[in-house]
Amino acid sequence: MNDHNPIAVITGASGGIGYELARVYAQNGYDLLIVARSADTLQSVAAEIKAEYGVRVRTIVTDLAMPNSAQKLFETVNQEVDHIDVLINNAGFADHARYAEEDITTILEMIQLNITTLSQLTRLVLPGMLARKSGKVLNVASTAAFLPGPYMAVYYASKAYVLSFSQALTMELEGTGVYVAALCPGPTATGFQERAKLHNAKIFTMLKPMTAREVARSAYRGMQQNKRLIIPGCMNKLTAQVGRFFSRRFITKMVRNLQSIEG
Repeated sequence: MNDHNPIAVITGASGGIGYELARVYAQNGYDLLIVARSADTLQSVAAEIKAEYGVRVRTIVTDLAMPNSAQKLFETVNQEVDHIDVLINNAGFADHARYAEEDITTILEMIQLNITTLSQLTRLVLPGMLARKSGKVLNVASTAAFLPGPYMAVYYASKAYVLSFSQALTMELEGTGVYVAALCPGPTATGFQERAKLHNAKIFTMLKPMTAREVARSAYRGMQQNKRLIIPGCMNKLTAQVGRFFSRRFITKMVRNLQSIEG
């Protein structure tokens, strides 16, 4: 694939923000390696993008919530391409529950996907990018990264890790030609809320979510401008600043109220 267009690898590309990121990168001339768990959905996305934009699209079906899945994915990618221009760590999920009652398997899979796999994939691609003095990594965090999250404690904590991790790497990589960015969307209209059991939560019924397409376009613009932190939407930018004006206890109570289920 590398003899044609630049290459973007996008995890969690079968729907939501990942799907829209795949579309916007294809629209801008990137060949794609798209990754998700659902083979049928992924093949449908690939066919759609190839037909619409005329780029090459390869699909990789894998569950990145499984241990060592990042290494296996990296090896598969290396069989397809000789280098990666852009890695987008988009795959992730949340769960809405009291932590003491939450399924332990769900907790561990969330940590594996949201933190471990993202960290491992980033570590695997960086040496090649540094050798070429060129490459970009986009880690999808959330405005949750700026807040504690009652009823979604592990998810919020995992996104705080992604933000801190990404910002630390931007400093380490200064002057190398390689850069890492964190994308921090707020509530977004995707299948995310259904999987997280949040479709009736106040955070989605009281606040108007952005569309996944809006988030993806904002992310692409930010990446082209080499922004280190990309927060789409004015309300989300304000959310990222609440810690400057209110106590941690007040913010935690506010999030608890927003994440309570109506009805």
